[in-house]
Amino acid sequence: MVKKILVSQPEPTSSNSPYYEIAKQFDVELVFRPFIKVEGITAQEFRQQKVNISNYTAIVFTSRHAIDHFFQLTKDMRITMPETTKYFCITETIALYIQKYAPYRKRKIFFGSTGKIDDLVPSMVKHKTEKFLVPLSSVANDSISKLLDSKGLTHTECVMYRTVSNDFTEEEKKSFDYDMALFFSPAGIKSLKENFPDMTAEQLQIGTFGPSTAKAARDAGFELNLEAPTDRYPSMTGALRHFLQEQED
Repeated sequence: MVKKILVSQPEPTSSNSPYYEIAKQFDVELVFRPFIKVEGITAQEFRQQKVNISNYTAIVFTSRHAIDHFFQLTKDMRITMPETTKYFCITETIALYIQKYAPYRKRKIFFGSTGKIDDLVPSMVKHKTEKFLVPLSSVANDSISKLLDSKGLTHTECVMYRTVSNDFTEEEKKSFDYDMALFFSPAGIKSLKENFPDMTAEQLQIGTFGPSTAKAARDAGFELNLEAPTDRYPSMTGALRHFLQEQED
């Protein structure tokens, strides 16, 4: 019987989160504890990529992490982005986040509606004379590069941040008494193995979100007790609610 679940994400900021409803409905304890964290690279590390930020007229942001570390690096390298710089963001939420670092109204900002880079590309094509810089994580693949190549856009991808294991303290390891853990990225599974190398499928039930996370869990020797998304349950919370309901039946 699953009664205590570790969710490998930050705790929701909204009191209306479905996770809280699930905890109350099924009388389970949910603990939010990220297995991974994002850290920026240093200016010295960035310079090794031989990318001159000042040469680019448009920046493509795929996450708030990208915004944070882009503006931190420009600050560390004493680079001032001109007001003519265009910013392309995969969602409006990410676009609005830019105002943490720059006056929003003075900037030329474009955004997509689906959260996918494919949805943003038409706006970029309308500005195809720009030179696009795409800040990414160290674990990113070449899918964005291939997509922008196919549209004839001038672009460069660069690493500005990386995902690392959010190591558990010795005290946390000793008190690890969860029945189930939910993971949302292969990096989370990797962190589990690094922090608990002797953990077995018999000791911990596993839920995953996304095919790459599921593959990483199976490759690590775990059986999947819960897998999302599915056609019927497109969200982790929906899949978790169904899992707990079946447990009760």
